[in-house]
Amino acid sequence: MARWRDVKQGRTSRPTPPPPKLPPPAPIAARLKAFLTDTFMITMPIFYIVIYLVMGSREAFHANMAQGWLFIIIPHYLIVTLLWVFKGQTPGMKAYGIRVGRWRDPLRPINFLQATLRYFAMPLSIISIVGLLIALFRSDRATLHDMISLSRMVLVEDL
Repeated sequence: MARWRDVKQGRTSRPTPPPPKLPPPAPIAARLKAFLTDTFMITMPIFYIVIYLVMGSREAFHANMAQGWLFIIIPHYLIVTLLWVFKGQTPGMKAYGIRVGRWRDPLRPINFLQATLRYFAMPLSIISIVGLLIALFRSDRATLHDMISLSRMVLVEDL
């Protein structure tokens, strides 16, 4: 052990702490389960509220489908992105011990721009299939929408 006086006078260097250990990437199966859980916990209530309370009936929703989908997508977008920004996880992600964080520091929550990019890049990643299959060949399990938004999903114990 070096004495403080020696370190202060430059006769010896300060020991550098080891780099922080990154949490492991979230498994693909857990990410899928979290997505399905969020679909039922967030999307379905909005869907039923819009169809039966806002639009009045299935027939009215069918007649004004573009407007109805806007009424569904806007609150869903706001709820999910705000949960990502302020909590770092949605209810489904919390249930499976997953957190979304920044690319370089996954324990820090993403900002609103990253959350917005992630939200709108996710359907493109899902539709293209390649965007999801990328995760099978990467060691960090990053998908296309992870790379576009500079975010990553990691396993966490209890936050």
